[in-house]
Amino acid sequence: MINRCRGKKIKLEGFNNLTKSLSFNIYDICYAQSKASQEDYMEYIDEAYNSKKLQSIAEAVTNIIQAKIINMSTQDYDPRGASVTVLINETPQFAGENSLTAHLDKSHIAIHTYPETNAYTGISTFRVDIDVSTCGMISPLRALDYLIDSFESDIVLMDYKVRGFTRDVRGRKLYIDHDITSIQEYISDEILAQYIAYDINIVSDNIFHTKMMSKKFKLDDYIFGPDSKSLSSSTKAKVRKLLKKEIQEIFECQNIHQE
Repeated sequence: MINRCRGKKIKLEGFNNLTKSLSFNIYDICYAQSKASQEDYMEYIDEAYNSKKLQSIAEAVTNIIQAKIINMSTQDYDPRGASVTVLINETPQFAGENSLTAHLDKSHIAIHTYPETNAYTGISTFRVDIDVSTCGMISPLRALDYLIDSFESDIVLMDYKVRGFTRDVRGRKLYIDHDITSIQEYISDEILAQYIAYDINIVSDNIFHTKMMSKKFKLDDYIFGPDSKSLSSSTKAKVRKLLKKEIQEIFECQNIHQE
């Protein structure tokens, strides 16, 4: 894990009131030809990313950002999907032994899954939404590498913003307490090398957006189900085109109209 928090430590007056929020959308795309394969894919996703798995991810994120779990709620849904919500606060090494943890109870982690399939095209999409919101010195940016590696991430959309203000010992308002010009600064070079990445940042307002699309595309990795092994060359070419179009549309957040 690369820690790119730079600069000198800021001496604050009292509690750090800044709220740092990371919103994460991860997409995994596949092709399942028959209805049976589509149902098998949905079952696989439900098993691989059920509430127990999401709980372990939330616990790991809490450890990485050096926070403490106050309360956790998990839920599996019928027919599909799962959710985990965690209330967290700072550990004493960040908050100080005499700090009141009540100030930090608005810090939380929420994870929700959204599996869906297009019965007409055979394209299935698995989306995970993750929100990590922290108060005080702890930062959700520390968990970026782990979160990306926790899922089969074809597309990653990330939003990070810092809200509120705190004061230094001279009483001057501070609207951010760490250096950042892009979310990419907090992602390892090894992971960035695997993706095409673009930014839209409003640094003056502490708003940062990064989207990433996997460079790797091997058709066999995107075909799910035993019946897919018998696909003809022409069908494979069609499936490849469908998958790439789906990935590009999600990455660009708009439909691509083709003649």
